[in-house]
Order: sequence, then structure tokens, then C-alpha cells
Amino acid sequence: MRNRRLESFFNTDSTPEVRETQKIQVRDEVEERPRAADVYVDNDGWISGLISSIRIVTCFVSMMVTTLIWALIMLLLLPWPYERIRQGNIYGHVTGRMLMWILGNPVNIEGSEFSNERAIYISNHASPIDIFLMMWLIPTGTVGIAKKEIIWYPLFGQLYVLANHLRIDRSNPTAAIQSMKEAACAVVKNKLSLVLFPEGTRSRNGRLLPFKKGFVHLALQTQLPIVPMVLTGTHLAWRKGGLHIRPAPITVKYLPPLRTDEWTDENIDAYIKMVYNIYVENLPESQRPLS
Repeated sequence: MRNRRLESFFNTDSTPEVRETQKIQVRDEVEERPRAADVYVDNDGWISGLISSIRIVTCFVSMMVTTLIWALIMLLLLPWPYERIRQGNIYGHVTGRMLMWILGNPVNIEGSEFSNERAIYISNHASPIDIFLMMWLIPTGTVGIAKKEIIWYPLFGQLYVLANHLRIDRSNPTAAIQSMKEAACAVVKNKLSLVLFPEGTRSRNGRLLPFKKGFVHLALQTQLPIVPMVLTGTHLAWRKGGLHIRPAPITVKYLPPLRTDEWTDENIDAYIKMVYNIYVENLPESQRPLS
């Protein structure tokens, strides 16, 4: 695997004064580097790579076993769609926690008093590990909303569908809006919670991406409170597109629920900005968006 190197953010210039300033800045950066959040990025030796490969293979095999077990349970429960949702959550609690144990990253959970609300749970998304954490930590009675292509993910995608979770066609705005409305009706009728990533995709560098409007539309239609979950460190533990697990510590922080029962359609953009700013305030500098 290729080593990832930090890019330099210093501008070059031909004047001696600027060059001298650069030397001071670079020396300061090197002195402070061991305290930086990205200290794990360069730790890509062959030993850590071997350990990482073993962990990933173990995760895959373990997940395959639990998925096959719960797939059989789901097939037996085909006539009872909302019991399948409950079983899907139990599968997530068992499998997600098991996978995090195999990966070995220390996980610190804060604000757990807000973790059992009937609500819309949202989270920033920068790593495959985020999915494992959501599987583990969301309460029973919660459904996910994912792109329709998730069905093609080996094992996990098929179980996602069997568990009666929701899918939307993001390539078709009209169909996506209709799917959102149907999801909101099902959530209200069956007293469910929701979980989704408001960015709509994974960040490549851990920095927060712009939020889509879907979570606000769902809040308006269900009037459920929004519980922000702030994940830090997952982008260092397992980067998007990579196959190297690093021992970076991870923090999951539940924030107090945001009431939405008085929200109105006229202020959608303001609500998105408000929730986005809450994330910016609670993320470390290395995961905040570049201004």
C-alpha cells in the first residue's frame, strides 16, 4: 500500500524574508506534529498493514456469519415486516459492536442519555466505521434511509432490504421526494425512529461536507426531534477507499435533541444552516470544513 503523506500548505516565494518565515513555520509544525490528530496517517509499516489485513478479513468473515444467521430469521418473519425492523436492529447491535471490538479502536461515548429518544438520528460520515457505529448504537425501532443501490452490497445489502429498511432513488428527484413522504408516513404510523447521514456521502478527508435537505423534510413531516451524533476520529481509523486500519481513538457524542414540532417549510435553509453550525462547533479543527 502506498503511504499517505500530508500535503504542505505553505506558499513558496522567492524573497529571503518569506523563506526564513517558512523555515520557522515548518520547524514549529514538526515540533507540534506528535500532538496533531493526524499522527496515525503515516504509521503504514508492513507490520501494521498485516495486522490491519487480518482484522479486515476477520470482520468480513464474522459479519458473513451473523448476516447469514439473521437472514434466516428474517425469512421466517416475512409476514411481519415491523418485527423484521426490530430484528434488524438487534443484528446491528450484535454485529456492529463485534466489528468494533475486532478493529480494536478505543471508543468513547458521550451524551448517552440522549441515545434512546424516539428521534431522527443524524451523523457526519467519513469512514466505513461510521456504519458499524450506527448499527451498534441506534435504538431498537429505528430504520435507515439509504440509496437504492445498497441492495448490491454483498450480504449486508440483502439483509438491509429484508430488515424492511428504506431506500431512495437519488438519481430521480421526483421518486426520491415520494420515497421520503412514504418513509415519513411509515415512521409516524409505526412509531419508529430514523437514522441517516445528512451529507449524503462520505467525506474523503474527514472534513464536514454540506448537508442535503432530506433530514429537514423528514423532520417537518414526522415532527420528530433531531439528535445529532458527532463522530470524531473515524476518518483516521479507516479512510474512505482505503484498506488500512489504524489505532486512532474514536469519540461518539450525542447532542441534546433539537425540537422540530414548530418548524415551518419557509425556513428549511435556516434549519440546515443551524444544524450544520452545531456540527462545526462540536467537531475538532481537523474535521471542520475549510472556509
